[in-house]
Amino acid sequence: MRNENKDLIVGLDIGTSKVVVAVAEVLADGRFQVIGLGQAESQGLRKGVVVNIEATVQSIRRALEEAELMAACQIRDVFTGIAGSHIKSFNSSGMVAIKDREVAAPDVARVIETAKAVNIPTDQQVLHVLTQEFIVDGQEDIREPIGMSGVRLEVRVHIVTGAVSAAQNIIKCVRRCGLEVQDLILQPLASSLSALTSDEKELGVALVDIGGGTTDIAIFTGGAIRHTAIIPIAG
Repeated sequence: MRNENKDLIVGLDIGTSKVVVAVAEVLADGRFQVIGLGQAESQGLRKGVVVNIEATVQSIRRALEEAELMAACQIRDVFTGIAGSHIKSFNSSGMVAIKDREVAAPDVARVIETAKAVNIPTDQQVLHVLTQEFIVDGQEDIREPIGMSGVRLEVRVHIVTGAVSAAQNIIKCVRRCGLEVQDLILQPLASSLSALTSDEKELGVALVDIGGGTTDIAIFTGGAIRHTAIIPIAG
């Protein structure tokens, strides 16, 4: 049995109606091949939020065992989805002066930090800061500003936050299964990475994922995410 393989990526979707574990192997060309799947009925969530720790842990364990058996590996860490009505999102922007009149990596890092410098409630934590576009001396729609000449660098970002308690409860459930959380990922964002093409995101598209407890939405235009939402209404 393989153990702690660095060429494996594991996703954990803790939904209201079911828990799914997917194990993918990273191929030499960078593509992914799914080698294991596990699924179990979810009994510890309501509208995307953990309401029963023990029931959620048991559901994760059942899905985990099934995925490990199929993939012939022992899973140690996972990328875990997060949703629920506690999720908030908004767009922000930042601006800095460009040192040496040519954009370098430190300038990009500084301007993103400026865009992140917004007040959020103490019971919320930042989950994602997603770059939409850069602007150099008023020139918009720049995706890679490094190396460009200018004196002023701006950025527009989409910020996603979630309740600290909700995130901690998810992490607690995962750790009680002997796993570590590599990252918490907004579920509609994760879905968009697999369901949408680059052309669709460029032309404009709305992803609507109607689940067992919530409806997840992600809207893209110009190749960037513009809006996300979690609605506590499901099919």
